[in-house]
Amino acid sequence: MIVSKENITTVIPQRPPFIMVDQLVSADEKNGRSHLRITPDNIFFTNGYFTEPGILENIAQTAAARAGYFYLQQHVEVPVGYIGAVKNFAVFFLPTENDLLETDVRIESQIFDAAIVSATVKTNGVLLAHCEMKIFIPQTK
Repeated sequence: MIVSKENITTVIPQRPPFIMVDQLVSADEKNGRSHLRITPDNIFFTNGYFTEPGILENIAQTAAARAGYFYLQQHVEVPVGYIGAVKNFAVFFLPTENDLLETDVRIESQIFDAAIVSATVKTNGVLLAHCEMKIFIPQTK
């Protein structure tokens, strides 16, 4: 684990109750992986399920945590990023209480402030969702 639940807010700008990443478990130049344990107090937990908006936010925050980790390594303030577009978002089933989401993001291309990210979300080794996202993260100087 690279960033624990207790320190996750050092690499993402979100604050409770809008945190959709418990841990950043790995990160490199192109990839990042996070974990999120689904709990009934999560704002996206409805009628026994963690809903689609929460899954999208989990993907975006995983990408943000990967980027934020590298900004911190350079002793640079972590910038706020924005989702520009979502493409080919598919959810195959909704997770339930106590499921562990394992979210992988991969930077497919990056030009200046814009990155194209492909993402998969699994629970118990089964593909739960995938998508491509265009994310904008302002370059800091």
